[in-house]
Amino acid sequence: MGHRTPLFAEHQRLGARIVPFGGWDMPLHYGSQIEEHLAVRNRAGLFDVSHMRALDISGTGARDFLRRLLANDVARLREPGKALYSCMLNEAGGVLDDLIVYFRGPERYRLVVNAGTADQDLAWIETQAQGREVAIRPRTDLAMIAVQGPEARRLAAPRLPPDLREPALALAPFFGVGDEDWFVARTGYTGEDGFEILLPADQAAVLWQGLVTDGVVPCGLGARDTLRLEAGMNLYGQDMDEDTSPLEAGLDWTLAWEPAERDFIGRAALEARRAAGGPGRFVGLLLTGRGVLRAHQRVLVEGRAAGIITSGGYAPSLQRSIALARLAPGIALASGDPCEVDIRGKPTAARLVQPPFVRHGTIRIDLD
Repeated sequence: MGHRTPLFAEHQRLGARIVPFGGWDMPLHYGSQIEEHLAVRNRAGLFDVSHMRALDISGTGARDFLRRLLANDVARLREPGKALYSCMLNEAGGVLDDLIVYFRGPERYRLVVNAGTADQDLAWIETQAQGREVAIRPRTDLAMIAVQGPEARRLAAPRLPPDLREPALALAPFFGVGDEDWFVARTGYTGEDGFEILLPADQAAVLWQGLVTDGVVPCGLGARDTLRLEAGMNLYGQDMDEDTSPLEAGLDWTLAWEPAERDFIGRAALEARRAAGGPGRFVGLLLTGRGVLRAHQRVLVEGRAAGIITSGGYAPSLQRSIALARLAPGIALASGDPCEVDIRGKPTAARLVQPPFVRHGTIRIDLD
């Protein structure tokens, strides 16, 4: 038996299919993964993401510490509540985790890290913080609920504490507002608008039940994965890991190279890779033949291996199969060019496309 979130009883009550994920027992779906996916694209869906870990980092050395720890630069965060997406790297430039960091105020930050890497992340952060004026507080007392979709914010706001309703609705994308316990951010992992809400664990069931009563559709890990894939968002452990750098995972935009004197962990290794000519590209694929794209399938160009799929599957919004893939260096395919994918030993027609596939309910690629 894995860890269970404060909402586990709610998942059981709703008849969810429970599966292990990152050491947690989590809902895969509540009946129809496709219906859950489309609910988020068309109206609003509800996700239990309490398995993710919030870490509050504070102290007179917090800013400088995070500028060393993260590949993106928290010096860019000047307004309270502003969020920044970043990778946390090892010395070899591999991705230990991807995360969001929120600026809470002078020398006060909140990190939200992935479930499967949370314990390792905390150990790494504590090791790197030794000798610095930094306090690290794991917020195991908090739950986290994501409400996503074009109607998500409108439906969620009345269920927030009264003093947070108007400030939450006024948030710009990638900003958050709240106190030490209730914190509402206009962020997500679906390609749709919405909130991610951190709140005391003992209050999570009331919020969840209220949102379900209001018609927000409970969604499991299955829909979360197809939504993020359509949105062209990476999944840790598939599209990148500690042996893969951001340069190889399409995340070079998260690397803050300036100022040149900021020596973040992994920088020297990444600079050496760039100087050596750089890695292959991270691309999207649309299957034009019959079958389903899956991770670890080989991408073929003129019958020769040209890359590997890192994430793939059926895209309900497109009614087609799509994938994210890493091409080998020197492969000169452009968006729209044909290729093939080895599906169970059979070369199957596909086409290179530029992610995202779907954002804010709009198909962003040519399906013809």
